Amino acid sequence: MTQIADDTRKVSAGVGGGIALAIVSATTFGLSGPLATGLLANDWSPGAIVLTRIAIAAVALAPFTVVALRGRWRLLRTQAMQILVYGVLAVAGAQFCYFSAVAVMDVGPALLIEYTAPAAVVAWLWITRGQRPSRLTVIGAALAAAGLVLVLDLISGTDLAWSGIAWAFAAMIGATAYFLISADDGSGLPPLALAGAGLTVGAAALGLLAVIGVLPMRANTAPAAYAFGDLPWWAPLVLLGVLTAAVAYATGIAAIRLLGSRVASFVALLEVVAAVLFAWLMVNQLPGVAQLAGGLLIIAGVVAVRLGDRDII
Repeated sequence: MTQIADDTRKVSAGVGGGIALAIVSATTFGLSGPLATGLLANDWSPGAIVLTRIAIAAVALAPFTVVALRGRWRLLRTQAMQILVYGVLAVAGAQFCYFSAVAVMDVGPALLIEYTAPAAVVAWLWITRGQRPSRLTVIGAALAAAGLVLVLDLISGTDLAWSGIAWAFAAMIGATAYFLISADDGSGLPPLALAGAGLTVGAAALGLLAVIGVLPMRANTAPAAYAFGDLPWWAPLVLLGVLTAAVAYATGIAAIRLLGSRVASFVALLEVVAAVLFAWLMVNQLPGVAQLAGGLLIIAGVVAVRLGDRDII
């Protein structure tokens, strides 16, 4: 991964398209929580949901992966280690560790810890590439962090557990790997090929965890209830797999290739804002004034990081 996360040559071109793709990715990722809520209420285990979601996504992207490779099957062999690390760490690892965290602590602080990934990306680029963050980047990171605290409603008090904190930090490492590995366009793997192959490896890894009993599996066929009405049990699963995984990962990788891992990781924070809005529309969880203000702070932070990134080119 010789070109991993070398942002200095990426942020000057394709910015508009990259931002649009990043917003699509963040929005579709943000839909996953509200969609899963209807299944969780019917006693589906988080493990069963995430395994099915990733498996459906791998199947959905398979034909596009084949087309993207255009017969260059050797890329799967020469980049096997990158695909393996991406699938195990960025897909299966991040998903498994996050759900392990929320099993013992509140969702809000678990998300906050996982979404320190943009700061980890900045630190990685500084340490390994000498890309010292500009003042605007630091200000943007601070604004985004403050916005996260408000959006996740952490001020009113939260339930913390040391084991949950450890799992959430592990999920942050997986999320950081997602941004850094996705930024590597020197491997020759098209974004769709990396997404499809990575999701396949991730599904296999999660399936192995399920087989050995580490990932609890519970499911039933009762309709899933939402604010707009009931859906058959399979409908949220298809949407979770196709929209919140296949589309989300594919557009996310393409966005990171255009924007670089630093800017893309901060745009990805809009996922939290999208999740709050979808929760309002789908499960009647009305956002408060503080959450709306937090969303504005996150957007301001993203803009500041983008402007700060231009200063280091």
